[in-house]
Formats: sequence, C-alpha cells, structure tokens
Amino acid sequence: MTPLPTTIPAIVRSRVKAAARRTDRTRRAAPLTPQEAEARAVLLRLLSLLLQYPDTELAAARPVLTATVEAMAPSPAADHLTAFTRWFTEQEPEALERHYVEMFDLRRKSSLYLTYYLHGDTRRRGMALLTLAQRYRAAGWDIDGGELPDHLPVVLEFAALTGPGRGEAPLRQHRRGLELIHHALTDADSPYRNVLAALLTLLPPPTEADLAAVAELAAQGPPEEEVGLDPYGAHGDGEFAPPGNHGAGEGARAGGHGAGTFTRSGSYGAGEFAPPGTFVPPEQAPTTLTPPLSPPEGRR
Repeated sequence: MTPLPTTIPAIVRSRVKAAARRTDRTRRAAPLTPQEAEARAVLLRLLSLLLQYPDTELAAARPVLTATVEAMAPSPAADHLTAFTRWFTEQEPEALERHYVEMFDLRRKSSLYLTYYLHGDTRRRGMALLTLAQRYRAAGWDIDGGELPDHLPVVLEFAALTGPGRGEAPLRQHRRGLELIHHALTDADSPYRNVLAALLTLLPPPTEADLAAVAELAAQGPPEEEVGLDPYGAHGDGEFAPPGNHGAGEGARAGGHGAGTFTRSGSYGAGEFAPPGTFVPPEQAPTTLTPPLSPPEGRR
C-alpha cells in the first residue's frame, strides 16, 4: 500500500492502520484524476471523523480539522463542512458530547447504523451485517474496533480507503437511510445536518422512488420481525433502543469510541477482533481420556 499523502492531517492518518490489500481483478479505470481521487479520500475521512463521538482526542484535534476544511477546494461539500466546523470549534467539549448522544444515540431516525433503515431489528439485518463485513475482508480490510460494520463512520472510512467504485458501494446502497438521517437532523436543527449534506453531494441525486421510500420510512419506520420474538429484546412503549448500541448514553460514552478502524486482513487468532456477525468457531475442549466400558454380563 502506498503511503498516505502528506496533505492528509495526522489526526486522519492516526485512525487507520495500513493493511495488505488484495488485488482487485474487477477494478475499472477510475473517472477521477489522481488529484480528484485524493481530495475525495480526504473528504470521506474527514466525514468519518466528524461523525464519530467527540471524545477528548477528537475535541483536541478541532483546529487541525478546521484548517483542513479551510484548505479544501471550493465545492458544495466544503461549504457545508465550513458551516459545521464553525459551530464545532465554538462548543464546549461537554456540550458536544451531550449533543452527539442526543442526536445519534437517543433518536431513532438519526441512528448511524445504516442496515437498520433497510431491515430494522430483524434477522435479515444480521445477514446484512455479515455481508458487509465480508465485503470489507474481500477488499483486504478488517475492522479493528468496537463498532458494527454498518456504523456510518466505519462505512465512510472504508470508502476512503478503497476508492469511489467498490468502496462507495455501501453508501450508494444505503442512500435512502442517509437521506432519512439528513432529514431528521434538519428537523432537529442540528449542525450535524451539514455533515450529512456534504456526504450527499458525493452521491448520485435521489430518484423519485428514493424520495417516496424515504417519506414512507419516516412515517412507518423500518421493517419489524414478522415471526418469533424480538431478536434484540423488547423496548418499552415502542421506544427505540439504538441498534448496535443498547444502553449507550453519556456514561457508556465516557471512555469514547471512534469508528472501528481497519487493519490487515487475515485469519483470526487468539484475542483478535472478528467482525460482528462473523462466525468464530469456539475453542475445542481438551481431550478427556475415559476408561473403556466394562463388558456386559456373560462376556468374559
């Protein structure tokens, strides 16, 4: 893997570990120039960082992130991020943490777990998580962190590492969920709406079918399990418990957790992280020697 360009600030590089990438036999010629591809990767990594929980490390890096946004070429995405970082740098760290938890941990329509909008808390979501984790591995990356593979900062980081075609496919697949998050943040008058707006400028415009599906999703919510018990536990009075982050709040966030970063793909050993939804065989019990059965009566 070639070194990351020096134009990417250290705070962005520090969240990603280099990995040996497998050859992509289906890769086609990218329509972007190398300079455009580099700028797009920087933008995607910035979006990933800005959508992570604003822990002490991220709060301390605000001047670096703001300077990076100011150095971007003029574009609609840059305008949206300029508006966001202006607010981001003015807030007290505790206020940032409270706002983040309120927007993303406690609100159903602005959760950052993308497969929830397609599948709800159903068994199909488990398969979608497994498929997404396998997509990461096929591209030569493994998640090295505590988040599910559909957490938006993780998906954005994968897009930055892998490139516009295959890397951004999960973003295109979950376009309707991203639209709903943006609408919810706009309705809540949250400055984070600017981060989602910047992301949406990178995707194809929504179709009429997309907009109709988003309206239906906003009105009716995601799919529900049709048979059996709720696989993730009942939530009283129809309240939403954020998918993949049950019980999270300011106390649970105290230690901070960013996006699951990516590390070298390979077989899982003792203590290594396996992507959520991936089956990891249990360790075999030690062999136990048992005495032979006594012969039955009459057989000597």
